[in-house]
Amino acid sequence: MGFALYLAQMGDKHPKAKPLKGFHGARVLEVVENFDRNSYRTVYTVRLNDIVYILHAFRKKAKRGSETPKHDLELIGERYAQARETHAQRFERG
Repeated sequence: MGFALYLAQMGDKHPKAKPLKGFHGARVLEVVENFDRNSYRTVYTVRLNDIVYILHAFRKKAKRGSETPKHDLELIGERYAQARETHAQRFERG
């Protein structure tokens, strides 16, 4: 995960970073890492200039399926909206 985020900070994209489904063109990426029979996910965006906003990091608890749980998607959506607002306040509104 750390290396994927480092690459994002450097303006590159890790091969495991994939667009998160359900965000309709928003530059929201998800990195999935499997370790010791667990699946860990980090969701971030770099759409706001060159700043990386980490929106959510979690261990997927469901045993079946690869979809991100609905409550996690809702939280990611809320945090993405907050990141856009924070970014606008700090960098776009002179």
